[in-house]
Amino acid sequence: MTNIAVIYYSSTGYTYQVAKAIEEGARSEGAEVRVRKVCELAPAEAIAAKPAWQAHVTETADVPEATLDDLEWADGFLLGTPTRFGLPAAQLKQFIDTTGPLWAQGKLQDKAAAVFGGAGNIHGGQESTLLALQNIFYHWGSIIVPIGYTDKLLYAAGGNPYGVSFSDGKGNPLPSEKLVAARIQGQRVARVAGLLRSNR
Repeated sequence: MTNIAVIYYSSTGYTYQVAKAIEEGARSEGAEVRVRKVCELAPAEAIAAKPAWQAHVTETADVPEATLDDLEWADGFLLGTPTRFGLPAAQLKQFIDTTGPLWAQGKLQDKAAAVFGGAGNIHGGQESTLLALQNIFYHWGSIIVPIGYTDKLLYAAGGNPYGVSFSDGKGNPLPSEKLVAARIQGQRVARVAGLLRSNR
C-alpha cells in the first residue's frame, strides 16, 4: 500500500478543507493517508481575537500534529499553507526546519512531493508561495509532482499548474471546483508515489 502524508497549516480552515479533499483523492487510489497539522505558534490571545481562527482551532483539536515520523513513513507528501507575504506560513516553515535529520539520512529523497495553498485574494501571492515551498523539495531530493493541466476539470478551478490554490472565501465554503481539483491532486500524487515506491 502507498503511504501519503498531507501536512498543512490552516488558520481559518480553507487550507484544511483542501487537505481533506486531497486525502479523499489519495484514498480513492488505494493509498493510506495521514492528514497532519503543524504546531500553532501564534499566542492564544491573538487567536482568540479572531473568531474564525478560534473556531477553526477548536474544530480541529483532534487532528494530530505532524512529526518527522509522518514524513519518514510516507511514500509521498503534500505540504499546504496559506500565503504570508508571498511565502509559506511560519508555522509550516518551523516544522520544515526540523527535518534536517531525515534529510541527512536520505529519508526524504525519491519520494513524490506536491504543494497547495491560498491567499486572501486572487493575486495575493499563491503562485509565489507554492514555488517557494517547492524549493524545499529540491534540497530534500524529492520528486516534484505538479498538478499541471492533467485534467480538464482543473481549468474551472483556476488552472494553477504548480498546485491547487484558492482565494479566501470570506467565511464561505470553498467552491466545489477547488475541492475537485484537490481530489485530482491527491490521486495524482498517490499514483506517482506508488510508482516511485515500487522502484525505491
